Amino acid sequence: MTPTLHGIPNCDTVKKARRWLDAQGIAYRFHDLRKDGLDAAQLQRWIDALGWEKLLNKAGTTFRKLPDADKQGLDAAKAKALMLAQPAMIRRPVVEVGDAVSVGFSADEWQKRFAA
Repeated sequence: MTPTLHGIPNCDTVKKARRWLDAQGIAYRFHDLRKDGLDAAQLQRWIDALGWEKLLNKAGTTFRKLPDADKQGLDAAKAKALMLAQPAMIRRPVVEVGDAVSVGFSADEWQKRFAA
């Protein structure tokens, strides 16, 4: 199965992940979260698989620029609404291979994952 890498092209971590995949000769499909969008059902699958806490990038500029009222009282529903409204708040890259989903990039972890 061809992996789908979801991210934003100018994200440094996404760039590292794409370079790694290219260097390993692994074909993948890139899905630009800003240009190609993200539907609620797909985001819900990611939340179910990983948890909203792992997906929401609280350290990112987009989240930090939010008004304090939007940051307080975060729960799954509020986090999902924020991520749908501004996909840049999603930790990247999100990688789907079949039914498996992961977030983030680690060359060591990916070597084990894609070697199989």
